[in-house]
Amino acid sequence: MTTTPPLDESDISRIIEMAWEDRTPFDAIETGYGLVEGEVIRLMRREMKPGSFRLWRKRVTGRATKHRALRPAGVSRAHAPSQYKVRGRRPGRSGGAGGK
Repeated sequence: MTTTPPLDESDISRIIEMAWEDRTPFDAIETGYGLVEGEVIRLMRREMKPGSFRLWRKRVTGRATKHRALRPAGVSRAHAPSQYKVRGRRPGRSGGAGGK
């Protein structure tokens, strides 16, 4: 078992965010923060409400995108192509006065 590196609140928040993202593999969390998959699971269990943790575990268990070795050969990125883009107005929204 490895020793968990000291993490501040912003690190923990970012790790949780990365763990929830479908395309961020556990390997990326290990590279960035030094936490292996089991340590991420323990952190998520400790930091989340029990129901949220169960939903997350159900979501990531066996998910190919969370495990680099299970990914298709053509997928080399750690996030969706649309992630981190600044977007303008949402589709379907008019610029007029609210509801008139």
